[in-house]
Amino acid sequence: MISFFLSAIKIIFLLGVLIFIHEGGHFLVAKLCKVKVNQFAIGFGPEIISKKKGETKYALRAFPLGGFVSMEGEEEASEEEGAFNKASILKRILIVAAGATVNILFGLLIYFILAAIISGNIESAGKATIGFTGALVDSVKMLFTGQVGADDLTGPVGISSLVSKTSGIKEYLYIMSIISVSLGITNLLPIPALDGGKIVLLLIEAIIRKPISDKIQIQLQLLGFSLIIGLSIFVTYNDIIRIFK
Repeated sequence: MISFFLSAIKIIFLLGVLIFIHEGGHFLVAKLCKVKVNQFAIGFGPEIISKKKGETKYALRAFPLGGFVSMEGEEEASEEEGAFNKASILKRILIVAAGATVNILFGLLIYFILAAIISGNIESAGKATIGFTGALVDSVKMLFTGQVGADDLTGPVGISSLVSKTSGIKEYLYIMSIISVSLGITNLLPIPALDGGKIVLLLIEAIIRKPISDKIQIQLQLLGFSLIIGLSIFVTYNDIIRIFK
């Protein structure tokens, strides 16, 4: 029973930190770009606790499987001052890209610190971090070139299993660094519903010099969500099969 609770704490803490960092990236860049943030939330579902400070409501919700930054004019056009849709395309791209970027930088920083501690050399650690980054990028390339199949992917269940089995702070932080960088890279993929897909739409808007219609955006988002949900179910099924083999 104690082992179960320790595993649950490790998983929830890791997810909470990475979600906070990701959403914090969106939040900070939105604030720097003078875009109004209506809500900053960690988790989904019913609110456990919330507090409004200034224009923003900060909330902790029941299910720690994600989070969101709700900006004025993000879901639908708004004429209010500080609306997301009224910001320049460059500012909107920076805001959208910030979450994944911060995840990648955070993961690389953790890996660099661990490498520096183990090797005792700020140079060897740098080379190791570059190699680590290259390996993760190569794994994404292999997925798109068919060298890695969907059967080889690991989802939330598999990740939770890995985290729960970590022993010692170094191993725990190492897994956190991998998950953080992987989360950042995945979010930047040009798939509708992910940050990368939103960036592609903004780039198209910059090229055609007018916003893409709400109807097309909604259809693309639904397509993206369908793909992600379908893949998530498939990957989760494989994760469960692996655990019970």
